[in-house]
Amino acid sequence: MCTMPLYGNFKRKKPLMGADNTLMNELTDSKCPFCSLDADVDIVCETQTCVAFYDKYPVFPGHTLIIPKRHVSSYFNLSPQERQDMDTMLQNVKQILDKQYHPDGYNIGINVNEAAGQTVFHVHMHLIPRYHGDVPNPKGGVRGVIPDRQKYGE
Repeated sequence: MCTMPLYGNFKRKKPLMGADNTLMNELTDSKCPFCSLDADVDIVCETQTCVAFYDKYPVFPGHTLIIPKRHVSSYFNLSPQERQDMDTMLQNVKQILDKQYHPDGYNIGINVNEAAGQTVFHVHMHLIPRYHGDVPNPKGGVRGVIPDRQKYGE
């Protein structure tokens, strides 16, 4: 269940808390910007294992990141429970964004490793609301990360 943020609006830098309400120091990276969120981060919702917040550099209004609280760099290294919790949070955040932003569609994405464009090496799932007319031709969706491969079947 998605709840209000455990730390309000993160008015000051705070480390993430584990399911047993203890600091996750042994599970975090002190250099990771997602392991200790900045004061200006706007939290959408939080559970014991995940947190969702608006992207600092949104592609479109409502662009949200969903992360596990445990520091893990690759999606493929998440535990089955963490993957399930992120998926559940994805559904909850979508409902919140539907009510607040009324998008016409969504892109969902996870970049794994530098070759795929990952720049923060803490797993994070992008939930990007999409709107009619936000780009001239959205055909191909996420295939657009490789522009020459976006168009197909023509």
